[in-house]
Amino acid sequence: MDVHDDEPTLTYPIPGATPLGPPEEWARLRQRCPVARVTLPSGDEASLLTRYADVRQVLSDPRFSRLLNADDAARISATPSGGAFNDEMSNAMPQTGEAHRRWRRMVSKWFTAKRVAALRPGMEAMADRLLDTMVEHGQPADLKAHLAFPLPVWVICDLLGVPDEDRDRFSYWSDTLLNLTKYGQAEIDAAQAEFVAYMTSHVAAKRAHPGDDLLSELLTATDPTGYRLTEQELVYTGQGLLVAGHETTANMIGKMVAMLLADRRHWERLLADPSLVRPAVEEALRMDANPGLGMPRYIGEETEVGDTVLPKGTTVLCSMAAANRDETAFEDAGEMILDRTPNTHLAFGVGPHSCLGQTLARTELGAVLDVLLRRLPSLDLAVPVEELRRLEGLVVGGLREVPVRW
Repeated sequence: MDVHDDEPTLTYPIPGATPLGPPEEWARLRQRCPVARVTLPSGDEASLLTRYADVRQVLSDPRFSRLLNADDAARISATPSGGAFNDEMSNAMPQTGEAHRRWRRMVSKWFTAKRVAALRPGMEAMADRLLDTMVEHGQPADLKAHLAFPLPVWVICDLLGVPDEDRDRFSYWSDTLLNLTKYGQAEIDAAQAEFVAYMTSHVAAKRAHPGDDLLSELLTATDPTGYRLTEQELVYTGQGLLVAGHETTANMIGKMVAMLLADRRHWERLLADPSLVRPAVEEALRMDANPGLGMPRYIGEETEVGDTVLPKGTTVLCSMAAANRDETAFEDAGEMILDRTPNTHLAFGVGPHSCLGQTLARTELGAVLDVLLRRLPSLDLAVPVEELRRLEGLVVGGLREVPVRW
């Protein structure tokens, strides 16, 4: 089959029908046009994948690379740099082959289940303190501003040995680097320069006075061949983890709580059986219809995906969220089933570029949910679910606020 069949070109990202619901087009695309032509915010065209098997295939296939700075690769945003996946930070880190595997091996030691489990009591204690402040503030309150955003910032700052009083700066830098439409190239370049200068200074400070944190350990860590991360790799590792480590989790906490409260039977079931928290977190990750852009990949040779031939030079967008609602992969895929098992969702990707911090994210989501159920069993949305407002224009999807009462 030729690429895209004869479907019209869609504008991407495709807006959801409701604040928490999927775009109506997903089901049609999975059935009739699993490799669809889409126009990105830059005006460039890409191929959108919506089926579970196709997304899993592409994310697992090393021929589909993250080298999105190729001359014929689609740019994501209309800025000269092309957006978050084409920026200086993305291109400075090793993206393929042994260099990328070596970097992942060195950094991933900090995200093992054992190390992350040791952080959980601190996460719960911080969540308790943040809820104290929210309750004192009074209701209704914005759960995102009071809990969902500050908690992951505190966690990642603690992990990197960075003062969390600098979090407002991180928030601005992250927003600038992840936004597709809001900022011009001059603002993006300035934010990137400030962020790199900050992290360069921070790495130097850690070299002078090492602490018990990830960056301090990476300064002297070597792999079995004796390789040590370069100064640039250390700076961009810190920057990348700071951006990825709070923005995605902060938004997911808000969406998870909103999903569970949108049909309060889910919340009541968790109150009755807290052992369901862990599978409920996985189901919220699967049901997330607004994770953002998805994963772009570039193919440097003609390749077949889902009976469709993709020409050399095609940029592919993998919609993990659409794939996670594929009826051929999940029974009752459109229903939130808290004890769903197995749950082989693709929210964190799969393959060589799967999310490095997924254990950390899962632990934060579970810790937040446990503390909320214990502290605020009467929690509810303070507005009708259809009045929730999506974040627009970010690579990462979320809600602008999560108004709650209790």
